[in-house]
Amino acid sequence: MELFWGRGYAATSLQDLTAELGIGSGSLYAAFGSKEQLYARALERYCSAYAGALIAELESARDVRSALRAALIAMVEADVHDPSRGCFLVNAVTERPADPATAERATATLHLVEGTIAGALERAQARGDLPADKDTAGLARFLTTFVQGLRVMGKARADRAFLESAVSHALSVLD
Repeated sequence: MELFWGRGYAATSLQDLTAELGIGSGSLYAAFGSKEQLYARALERYCSAYAGALIAELESARDVRSALRAALIAMVEADVHDPSRGCFLVNAVTERPADPATAERATATLHLVEGTIAGALERAQARGDLPADKDTAGLARFLTTFVQGLRVMGKARADRAFLESAVSHALSVLD
């Protein structure tokens, strides 16, 4: 996952993979089928780990604004720390937009994140923490889209102040 995440699919050779895994090419093919199948598994692992962490945070949050802010600021921190790395999901869909497996994984992950955000916003609305007139589905769609844009801006080396300001403005839609 780290190799594909850092270098991308095209720039990661079979030699890179076998060296990193400490196995021969025959073992790589026996274990994973192909470079493409290994990439798909690496992307799935990333999506499960990173989307899973966001989902767990939002599902247990009593204060959805604070949970969203913490998650977004964690993304800012990651991008400021290592802007060249970015988000593996964003990297994958921009490098391989025509690959059906990549598109399917991205779509499924983004729908899952959107649904989780919508659920968290609905719970906040039911508690009176979010105005009753807010469209939770629309807000969830916006925030899911914003996350991807935030990650692109981080990879484009926007500075911390810019990214944190963007987070504050994005979260103002919850007021």
